[in-house]
Amino acid sequence: MGSSGINAEYMEAVVSTQSTWGLDQGNFAWATEGQSRKTRIVAVIYNASNNELVRTNTLVKNCIIQIDATPFRQYYKMKYGVSLGKKGHDDEATTKLSRKAAKRQEADKKKAEGVLDGALKAQFDQGRLYACVSSRPGQCGRCDGYILEGDELDFYKKKISQRKKK
Repeated sequence: MGSSGINAEYMEAVVSTQSTWGLDQGNFAWATEGQSRKTRIVAVIYNASNNELVRTNTLVKNCIIQIDATPFRQYYKMKYGVSLGKKGHDDEATTKLSRKAAKRQEADKKKAEGVLDGALKAQFDQGRLYACVSSRPGQCGRCDGYILEGDELDFYKKKISQRKKK
C-alpha cells in the first residue's frame, strides 16, 4: 500500500480536511473473540461498485481487503496455547507458566478445539485474513474494519472467485 502519511489542506484558514496518501495499516476486530488488533493491510481484494478500485488498491468503505494474520495468531496462541497457521502441532517450550495459568490455558485449549471455522483456519494457514473496511478511510484518514467469518466470508469468497473467472 505504500508509506503512511496525511496531507492537511487548509480551507478558509480555519477548517482543515485530511486526505490519505496510502494507508498501510489499520485496526481490525475479530468479533467472535471480542478482540481488535492493529495490523498491516496487504491488498484490496474485492469492491462491489468498481473493479478499478481493486486494481489501484484504493481503500473505500465496505471494500474487502487482505490483512496480515500475525497479531491475531499471536493472540490465539497466547489465549488458547494453539498455534494457527502451522501444518504440524508445535510442542516447543513457550514461556513458563504458573500451575494456575497452565490449567486455565489447558481448559481454554479444550474449549477452543472445534470452535474455529474451517475457512478461517485455512486463511490462518496462508497468513492472511479477509476483512471488511467499516470506516471511511478517505474522510477520516484511518482504516478500521472487521474480519470476515461464517456466512459473510463464504459469500465474499464466492464473489471473489466469480470475479477471477471473468
